[in-house]
Amino acid sequence: MTATAITQGVRVTVESRWLPERSDPERHAWLFTYEISIENVGEDIVQLLSRHWIIENAHGKTEEVRGPGVVGETPVLAPGQGFSYRSFCPLNTEIGSMRGTFQMRTVSGDGEAKFDIEVPHFALFVPSALN
Repeated sequence: MTATAITQGVRVTVESRWLPERSDPERHAWLFTYEISIENVGEDIVQLLSRHWIIENAHGKTEEVRGPGVVGETPVLAPGQGFSYRSFCPLNTEIGSMRGTFQMRTVSGDGEAKFDIEVPHFALFVPSALN
């Protein structure tokens, strides 16, 4: 599944999938991977500072995760540049979802401005669970 959002000149695209070889349904443990692509489609230089995730399982239980950067990095993107990374999410149900924001900053001759960009809502699911 792929989802995309554009906020203030930054496009975020997410693709997710289930990892059957790393999951253990008998123990209610499903592992999902997702790839995030961040593209600067605006006119300012931007830097990713932090992340905020809202993770929800099939029972409606939510967990929030906050932290600096992504995968240990705080990439700086000039107009036209992009950055991609992969990460994972464990769930105790075979269906769930994630959404969130990245805090960014712009740097211009007039100083720095911070703003949040949307990470689009995306599903995490075992394909057979949807039938």
